[in-house]
Amino acid sequence: MNLSILEITSAFMVLFAIIDILGSIPLILNLKKKSSVIHAFRASSIAFLILLGFLFSGEAVLKLFSVDIQSFAVAGALVIFIFAIEMILDVEIMHNKGPEGSSSIVPIAFPLIAGPGSFTTLLSLRAEYGVANIIVALTLNLLFVYVVLKSTSRIEKLIGEGGIYILRKFFGIILLAISVKLFTSNIGSLL
Repeated sequence: MNLSILEITSAFMVLFAIIDILGSIPLILNLKKKSSVIHAFRASSIAFLILLGFLFSGEAVLKLFSVDIQSFAVAGALVIFIFAIEMILDVEIMHNKGPEGSSSIVPIAFPLIAGPGSFTTLLSLRAEYGVANIIVALTLNLLFVYVVLKSTSRIEKLIGEGGIYILRKFFGIILLAISVKLFTSNIGSLL
């Protein structure tokens, strides 16, 4: 096992930008507002296990279902697009009809944290960096995710209702842009 601070730092920064948990705060607060209970530890640990599993067997699982990474990314882009529309237009398209606390898994753990962007990124990182360095970077990212999820109520009190509204609209547009980028960068190879 060859740990490299440079590789860990680089992989951490790339994953941090892709996971973008800080940008997801308005979405998380919106889910909490809909009376969904979000369990920070459950969401982060399930996302970690999904990402770790995908790091080792992602390509094989997608091939098993005859799905390529581009198709998976386009599907994820459509889900992110729906979340963005909800945030921007103040509408509810996706109803969480699952049991209490299920929003910790869907949509928080998957596809928000462990989604097509992070899956694609992990496969790309695996081609460049040592697996041990990627696992350390992934662990550090999910610890940060846990802290953010645990602190959303404090963040909401600090920013206030007006600040949350503004953040929600702003990050809705950012999410929309991410979904369009994810869609356009992968749809070409499918056509």
